[in-house]
Amino acid sequence: MYDLVVVGAGPYGLSIASHAAAAGLNLRVLGRPMASWRDHMPAGMHLKSEPWSSNLSDPAGTHTLAAYCSARGITVEHGRPLPLATFTEYGQWFGQRAAPAADEQTVTSVVPCARGFRVETAEGEVLVTRTVVAAVGVMPFVHKPGPLRKLPSALVSHSSHHRELSRFRDKDVTVIGAGQAALETAALLAEEGAHVRVVARADRINWNSPPQPLQRSLLKAMRDPHCGLGTGWPSWVYSEMPWAVRKLPATLRQHIARTALGPAGAWWLRDRFEFAVPVLLSSRLSSAEEVRGRVRLRLESTDGVVRTVETDHVVAATGFAPRLARLSMLDDSVRGILHRVGTSDAPELNARFESSHPGLFFAGLLATPSFGPSMRFVYGATFAAQRVVQGVQRRLAEPRLATVPHAARSRTVEQHRTKPYSAQELGRPAGPAPASQGSQQGQGKDQAAVPR
Repeated sequence: MYDLVVVGAGPYGLSIASHAAAAGLNLRVLGRPMASWRDHMPAGMHLKSEPWSSNLSDPAGTHTLAAYCSARGITVEHGRPLPLATFTEYGQWFGQRAAPAADEQTVTSVVPCARGFRVETAEGEVLVTRTVVAAVGVMPFVHKPGPLRKLPSALVSHSSHHRELSRFRDKDVTVIGAGQAALETAALLAEEGAHVRVVARADRINWNSPPQPLQRSLLKAMRDPHCGLGTGWPSWVYSEMPWAVRKLPATLRQHIARTALGPAGAWWLRDRFEFAVPVLLSSRLSSAEEVRGRVRLRLESTDGVVRTVETDHVVAATGFAPRLARLSMLDDSVRGILHRVGTSDAPELNARFESSHPGLFFAGLLATPSFGPSMRFVYGATFAAQRVVQGVQRRLAEPRLATVPHAARSRTVEQHRTKPYSAQELGRPAGPAPASQGSQQGQGKDQAAVPR
């Protein structure tokens, strides 16, 4: 039986695994390392966050993005956007050297059992573990506007569904949204030769200002402090004090999660975008239908004017909705009883990211309504990893195993009646035990030659 199974191998999953391995926990990491970044973001994108705020987290703090880039002769500067490909490669490097190797398996089921949880994968492996951390990234929570959901994928896609945009050359493409994903995707489409427009509900496109110098007078720093999410006191609180955000009333946390750090484009993208992409502002999508192999969009403006647009393809750059209902791997018996944050469908988490079901932890996007907007960004991984591992250790130290909820207990008993026990359920891992931190992959290599 494992102490911990981490589901997901993105920045949060890898950071948690690194801290857990250092703490001596017997764990497994399941998932494709940096999958969202490798497979679901168009080539040519850049990080919006500053390089110094884009580190994955290891206990020693040595596997940084700056260290990775320095060893490869890549320039990393405040105020200079870094290619997304570089960050993705850094994340993979971190996963090879700072955390136990991830098994590229897809988790299909997490079911409570008498001693913790039974975890099954699409590849056929079954594991039993005392605790589980769901750090599944954003892909399960892709959001599309209602009018677009019934149209075929050949005509409508989400911005996260594209790695290459060259197939849209000479096509008419409409991008819906006003955030960085929408604006940068539209700019890249235009640069690939597509005829592209952006449709936004907002009455203007917001652009972030160029970052202030790191070295400033004390007065300027006090007025507009730097932090992992930009500058300003609200952002400073969200990024540096997630524990304080969690203490706020649920309704206020929901409001912050929904509105803080709203849609805006990076300052360095503005010139590429404004001279290449027309924008239809104050336009709400009221309906969409397929007409002769194209999409007809009906747009309503705030002053009541109705406009019709026909386009070859629609890209919904409309973000992600952190909802437990989208987490199909989690057994209904657990999902149905978890406490929620206010009226949301996100789990209420304690100070160490544990849900109301003992031993079940959440990190990343689903933690946003509990801890605030820093959980939407890589910067929040350090805070989350430290707290999650503390929570796992506390749960493992409990003298008794968590009680299985009634609905889950009956299902688990029935499964065990009809299914023989595996080696893992008998407490013997089927494969080799994960290496301890001192013997992790890459520890024997020349670290000076390896970035970050």
